[in-house]
Amino acid sequence: MKKIFLVKLILFLIVATNAEMAMAQKRQGNPAENLPPYIKRVSAFGERPEWSHDGKKILFVSKPMGEVYEVELETGLVSPKTRHFNHYGFTRAMYLPNGDILLSGPLAPFDPTDQEERDYARDMCWLSIMDKEAKTEPVPLDIICAEGPAVSRSKFKIAWAIRDRQKPEYGKHRAKLFVADIEYKDGVPQAVNQKMVFDSKQLDFKLGHASMEVQSFVPPADEKLTYSVYQINDGTNTDTYVVDIESGEFQNMTRSPGFYDEPEGIFPDGKFTCVEHGPSNGEDFPVIDIYKLKLDGSGEMQRMTYFMDYEGYKGSQGIVSDDGKYLCFQMGKSDDEAGVGYGFFVMDLEAAEPHLGKFKSYAKEDFVNYK
Repeated sequence: MKKIFLVKLILFLIVATNAEMAMAQKRQGNPAENLPPYIKRVSAFGERPEWSHDGKKILFVSKPMGEVYEVELETGLVSPKTRHFNHYGFTRAMYLPNGDILLSGPLAPFDPTDQEERDYARDMCWLSIMDKEAKTEPVPLDIICAEGPAVSRSKFKIAWAIRDRQKPEYGKHRAKLFVADIEYKDGVPQAVNQKMVFDSKQLDFKLGHASMEVQSFVPPADEKLTYSVYQINDGTNTDTYVVDIESGEFQNMTRSPGFYDEPEGIFPDGKFTCVEHGPSNGEDFPVIDIYKLKLDGSGEMQRMTYFMDYEGYKGSQGIVSDDGKYLCFQMGKSDDEAGVGYGFFVMDLEAAEPHLGKFKSYAKEDFVNYK
């Protein structure tokens, strides 16, 4: 009887949670027009925001495989960063500790109106480094990357994923994670000390097409790396993982079957990370909002944005300033491809705290391997 009661209770909680999230979708209007006082809009266009180290600027791309721009928060002045050379657009732009910019983007032309070609271009990205003044062409690192890399905020260290889409010899739906140091020789950057730190074959379940992607080095030591594991057992749920880049030990931080939990920007104390969280409901990339996840293995997280309460919208791509005071995130729409944004916002975390809910765990110990 006790076992039956527990099973019924678990099923009730799952159904109740999904029902609660579904009801939240019924609100009409635009979240950008109904902001709480602790959130302000910074830009009406753009996606994939990235804080400057001094917190005064935000780097972003205009669209998937688009131009790179930088906005000065105090003045609102927007400056183009990649118009001085020919390229095929970029999926990511990220600051190195010295202010130089790590770029990720395709090297071959493609038809942006063809979904298959767009997907292929996003997968076949190459890394390069552009000087912080944005006056010269970027220096290629000869590294292919599955869409986006990770960059240490304090060390000249980067990480990236390579999937079977880039290297078919890996085998179907397999991926590997790599790290490298960035060194400057006669002023020219290069990637050295490259090594693999994780292989999806270490997991005891199958992955779908998206497989894995790196996200953030864990401060302050930057000896660990957060990454997402997609489409577990060919399903639709995603989990947040952490791997030690020296020992290779790894841990599932969310363990949430039935939910999408993709890591985003990390907090500077290394104790929390942003995640994009939402019920998967049979979709590979469902409607989500930004949550704050504890990195202690408990799976507990706190909801931070409520954009998915508005029908057709979502909050995504959350990143935290180096001083830990502000969250920047973008607005997306539920019917667009993953990552597409319609401008971004800044949240004052101290002012927001009294309005945020309690931490809650979606982890299910009995389903740790989803078998």
